[in-house]
Amino acid sequence: MSDDQGFSRRSALRTAGAAGAGLGIGALGTPAEAAQGDASAARQSASTAAPPRRGRTMIGVPFEQRSTIRVGLVGLGRRGGSMIDLFLALEGVRVVALCDPVREKTERAAKKVTDAGQPAPALYTKGDHDFEKLCRRGDLDFVYVATPWDWHFEMAKAALTGGKHVGVECPIALELGQLWELVDLSERTRRHCMQLENCVYGRNEMRVLRMAHKGLFGDLLHSAGAYLHDLRGLMFDPDYYEGPWRRKWHTRLRGDLYPNHGFGPAANYMDINRGDRAVRIATFGSPSLGLAAYREEHMPPGHESWKETYIESDMSISLVQTAKGRVIRLEHDVSNPHPYSRINTLGGTKGVFEDYPPRIYLEPDMSGDQWGDFGQYKEHDHWLWKEHADPPGGHGGMDYIMLFRLTQCMRLGLVPDFDVYDAATWTSPVPLSHASIKAEGTPQEIPDFTRGHWKKKRPGVDSEKPET
Repeated sequence: MSDDQGFSRRSALRTAGAAGAGLGIGALGTPAEAAQGDASAARQSASTAAPPRRGRTMIGVPFEQRSTIRVGLVGLGRRGGSMIDLFLALEGVRVVALCDPVREKTERAAKKVTDAGQPAPALYTKGDHDFEKLCRRGDLDFVYVATPWDWHFEMAKAALTGGKHVGVECPIALELGQLWELVDLSERTRRHCMQLENCVYGRNEMRVLRMAHKGLFGDLLHSAGAYLHDLRGLMFDPDYYEGPWRRKWHTRLRGDLYPNHGFGPAANYMDINRGDRAVRIATFGSPSLGLAAYREEHMPPGHESWKETYIESDMSISLVQTAKGRVIRLEHDVSNPHPYSRINTLGGTKGVFEDYPPRIYLEPDMSGDQWGDFGQYKEHDHWLWKEHADPPGGHGGMDYIMLFRLTQCMRLGLVPDFDVYDAATWTSPVPLSHASIKAEGTPQEIPDFTRGHWKKKRPGVDSEKPET
């Protein structure tokens, strides 16, 4: 999960002007105006017309096979500074370059590289835009981005333009126009642009996915995913989110700021972009009270946060409908007391799975309205989890599983498990949920980023073990 990224204090304090103007839903205006919204204008769905295609589809395009994957990391805060350990633990990966405006972070990461027995990496620490030089290097195959959200689009664009495959922490961009631009750039440069969504590699998520594909849930009807995580203390901690950049987004947008952890797994269950398509989203948001209440109780007079007006809905609830009529529910709340949950539900004509805690009810295995033991279905674990039963790293090992599979695909010259179309789809609720809330829940059309290719079934995260 990417909620502990860090880049620089300067980057975290960038204004939201460009982001607000480019959402495709009108400028945000003052906080009060944004909270009320221009209902007559916002009721118009964000434009979903596909721009003219400038390249060929990236669906089914394999990586170039290579024995060594040369990686550059941009952003070495909490997230990037920990993910470098996993890159160094992977077969055939060499860390060539590191970038962060805070030199101490790059030096600390560089020591990890040399301690692992690799040559000293090149360091890029000269200001917020030194990543552009890293992306122009001729000896890089893949750029990993773990910075504050403001920078994700710009850095992904620089990597693609520089001829590199790129993987970005969530969300990959914040505006519909940016998502379309990344789709077009990926197609034109013939380089993959991926949302590095680790939750689709969770053990439970992968087991449920395989069970769904084997028909154990019958015909699929509905799913749900969420990001429910009490981040109040962290968002007011100046040493955790530098700037603090993440709290600032609660003064800018009202919808689901972080849909990927819930939407990614649910989209996989429903074969979104692989036989079905997400076509529209409707979102309702609660009042914004949690951060202000936390500030009132914990922040001293004169603290910088007292200048902030929070408009982000404490709880946003979205309903996504697919081309086949299925329904996906998404929830987001990081501003109130709540045990961590991604909900992670899948239901069909033969039963239902619910997570947190995991439980299942499938016919004919169960009856009498009593939940069954999800553990009895471990035979359906994905081969990645059978091979790596106790993977290293954080978040229960799914970070490692994600990077292992990514680098395996690159070494063997395989098609990646997800692509730029998935990245754009999974991130589209960020601007569209904001637009829907402003329009009093009016559904917003989700663009077909595949330009019609979603109708064809194709492999995804539920992959077959490759021959090596």
